Amino acid sequence: MPKMKTKKSAAKRFRVRPGGTVKRGHAFKRHILTKKSTKNKRHLRGTTSVHETNMGHMAQMLPFAGL
Repeated sequence: MPKMKTKKSAAKRFRVRPGGTVKRGHAFKRHILTKKSTKNKRHLRGTTSVHETNMGHMAQMLPFAGL
């Protein structure tokens, strides 16, 4: 059997919270910001949780996170 490996790109983008949820940043906040409204950019600040329907994919990408 080959070793289980963590997807390093996922490990850099996601953090597992103590309650078992996964913290992620918002998309659409990196470039071409001039055409986006100030309200839209303000709501994209901070972090949010990964939706529960995607937690199976998170468990595959982060096998040692205890998900």
